Amino acid sequence: MNLSNLTPEKGSIHTSKKRVGRGQGSGKGGTATRGHKGAKSRSGYSKKLGFEGGQMPLQRRVPKFGFNNINRKEYQAVNIQTIQSLVDNKKIKGSIDIQSFIDNGLASKNDLIKVLGDGEIKTAIKITAHKFSKSAKAQIEKSGGEAIII
Repeated sequence: MNLSNLTPEKGSIHTSKKRVGRGQGSGKGGTATRGHKGAKSRSGYSKKLGFEGGQMPLQRRVPKFGFNNINRKEYQAVNIQTIQSLVDNKKIKGSIDIQSFIDNGLASKNDLIKVLGDGEIKTAIKITAHKFSKSAKAQIEKSGGEAIII
């Protein structure tokens, strides 16, 4: 074994055998397989994402609609039946506040919470949240509880 016999392991080299731009004698000199003129023949060329050869790209042909209100407030919805199930499982007693919602995995720390009236509440419970639906507030007060808006 000597230096003239050393070759890379079979399958370890993935480059093509074609060496371009190494003179006219190679048959791949001159334009170096890039063709004549145009953006693609220049060095540093990179096509923009979604470029369609100058045709109006799809993302610009498709009509736009609607708008995003920058002042919109997103609320995390919590149903009355979910709160009742927490009471039944003895995870909360007497009252539930924002921290209790977070601890029980119903909201994350920056969420605004809205209590909705889906289901039925049987226990008198004091609920503190950012917003209540009319039906939720009515059910809470009917069961002898209290709905406190922050």
